[in-house]
Amino acid sequence: MNNRPRLSDILGNSGGNDIDKLWNATEAAADYKPLPPGTYVAHLIDGMLERSRTGTPCYKLTFRVAEGQFENRRIWHEIWLTPKSMPMAKRDLLKLGFKSPQQMEQPVPQWLRCRVHVVIHRDDDGTERNRVRDVELIGMDTPEADPFAPEGGVA
Repeated sequence: MNNRPRLSDILGNSGGNDIDKLWNATEAAADYKPLPPGTYVAHLIDGMLERSRTGTPCYKLTFRVAEGQFENRRIWHEIWLTPKSMPMAKRDLLKLGFKSPQQMEQPVPQWLRCRVHVVIHRDDDGTERNRVRDVELIGMDTPEADPFAPEGGVA
């Protein structure tokens, strides 16, 4: 007994013919590859305390490229929170305006514009990944007005 939904059940009135035409007319998207090595202007959009699969504590930063060919691509930077890595962690967090570890428990300030230097790291299995080599805070942008926000709202 097969109760799996059919395309026509999911698509409703548009039916399967339209999806067949769309499928046949569409090129498959390319797989995401690591960003080429270089320096990118990006907004810091998130910071979250986490543990790696092995249990190592870190603060994971998420950047979104703000301009250029790779606009809107994301870059992640793990800042390891161990005694051995604390000098580098403190260096990187101070560059972003963190004055105490407790700030990692708060949402990151929005619209921080950074210069993010990215390199390629090759894992032991040959997988290539982006690695952030350096971050520099270069300013704070003014958010663009959201035309759908209530009076005086921003994006």
